[in-house]
Amino acid sequence: MSKKELLLGNFAVARGAYEAGATVATAYPGTPSTEITEYIAQYDKINSEWSTNEKVALEVAIGASIAGSRSIVSMKHVGLNVAADPFMTVTYTGVNSGLVIAVADDPSMHSSQNEQDTRYFGMAGKCPVLEPSNSQECKDYTKMAFEISEKFDTPVILRLTTRISHSQSIVSLEDRITDEEIISRPYDKNPDKYISAPANARKRRVIIEERLGKLQEFTNNPENNLINVEYNDKAIGIITSGASYQYAKEVCPNASFFKLGMVYPLPKEAITEFVNNCDKVYVIEELEPIFEKEIKSWGLYVIGKEIFPTIGELSPEIIRTCLKEAGELESKSLVTYEVQEDLPVRPPVLCPGCHHRGPFYILKKLKLNVSGDIGCYTLGGVPPLSAIDTTICMGASIGMAHGFEMAKGKEFAKKSVAVIGDSTFWHSGVTGLIDIVYNKGNSTVIVLDNSITAMTGHQENPSTGKTLKGDMAPQIDFVALGKAIGIKRVVEVDAYDLEKLEEVIKTEVNAEEPSLIITKRPCILIKGVKFEYKDLQVNSEKCNGCKLCLRIGCPAISFNNETKKAEINKSLCVGCGLCVDVCKRSAIELKEKKD
Repeated sequence: MSKKELLLGNFAVARGAYEAGATVATAYPGTPSTEITEYIAQYDKINSEWSTNEKVALEVAIGASIAGSRSIVSMKHVGLNVAADPFMTVTYTGVNSGLVIAVADDPSMHSSQNEQDTRYFGMAGKCPVLEPSNSQECKDYTKMAFEISEKFDTPVILRLTTRISHSQSIVSLEDRITDEEIISRPYDKNPDKYISAPANARKRRVIIEERLGKLQEFTNNPENNLINVEYNDKAIGIITSGASYQYAKEVCPNASFFKLGMVYPLPKEAITEFVNNCDKVYVIEELEPIFEKEIKSWGLYVIGKEIFPTIGELSPEIIRTCLKEAGELESKSLVTYEVQEDLPVRPPVLCPGCHHRGPFYILKKLKLNVSGDIGCYTLGGVPPLSAIDTTICMGASIGMAHGFEMAKGKEFAKKSVAVIGDSTFWHSGVTGLIDIVYNKGNSTVIVLDNSITAMTGHQENPSTGKTLKGDMAPQIDFVALGKAIGIKRVVEVDAYDLEKLEEVIKTEVNAEEPSLIITKRPCILIKGVKFEYKDLQVNSEKCNGCKLCLRIGCPAISFNNETKKAEINKSLCVGCGLCVDVCKRSAIELKEKKD
């Protein structure tokens, strides 16, 4: 009997890769996919690593597949944009050993800049897409994805969503296939297949269409366990997948269901039979009406986005409300419950002692135009710091700052800076910096180096000096890199030293050439980092209630409306001392030690 454990969806994906005999795993961290590779790193038989970005991660995995190893690459949905170039071509070349691309979508944008639907990438690349609806399927579908990849000579997308990645359910564990069983294929030296020059690509284009037809036949066959048809009350039929299936089952336990495991391509014959066997069929899918549009294109009548929202996550409450408004469920006894909605608002805020607080305080004080980027430091754009003007995507800050200069000239560049974190700089910022040098720009770039990839939970990156598995690695130096690409003005400064920080920024933005400023201080939450704690307090006799200290946005500082004085919450304060430097009345001071 197999062992059973309660597993997070992402952990189950990692387990599936392990059991399937994968030997290579790559990724760039991004919520909600990050844990997949962190869990994979616990398996010594899988050679795993953080890549500098998703494009590189996919390219490494493609190389490993062609070299003969089952490989998995993981990323969040916007990461597939970065990896789109190799993705759209590896679907032409095909694979040698199995190649699985795990992509986690983020409906409702809990930690993302958009909520794009990865199923569209599957359609664009004519690449099969599997979508699990619980942790058991996360494991099973990962294993099936490797088999499908090898059977049909194609990469396979494993599409997850936030609720599936971060929910837990029971999973039956099995042994990893033995070393003898592992399909370790020889290196596939096949230039006609893998050199995607026009003459070869035109031939592969035909093969892709043939492959798509075979995949449709495959998914139509119920014996392949990628469709689950459950006939109950045929008055209502529901076609769905993933997390939507769980929500719909909760709301309509007596309805008939057609659950899709492979969400592209769709099993036309099987769906047609289901629709014809039910009186009325609803299509319940999160985000885009992809199932619905294709089913309607076959001439079948189904109801979808006429009643269900396109924007954001679904939930049992939303589905129940939509079906009620459509006239369904009136005679059914529904389970209802109340949710306390008067919870206090908790706006996102930088941590106490955060490296980023000082630079953003100075940038706002200097009234500079700030091109921002993706990371914890995006919070520099919210009150009271409100220092960032733009944030588009990973690595965009530097190129956009150069765009400011191209549009408005060098004098405008003296009023502008780009800010970017250390990990994001390696991800895709470095090319923008080279572009500034090459095109004789004057822009000032500030790298906020907190020595970790903080936003996704403290992953290593090329400047931390450690690998995914914690082994020592070459620590790439920002200063040496800046000088190597031709930047003469490279300055390092302590992120807590506000006076020096202001002086440096003022000097560098006025320089007639590009500047690189690296602000230094490790993330306060990194395990093992030594920090000199200062026990601070507000001297109520000196505090005049000016609220200047509140402008740094530290959650440890508040204002007492009764006493009209600032207060420091000892349970939150880490004693960084930034508020001491900001207070002009020296009202925040070290607490006297008592014997």
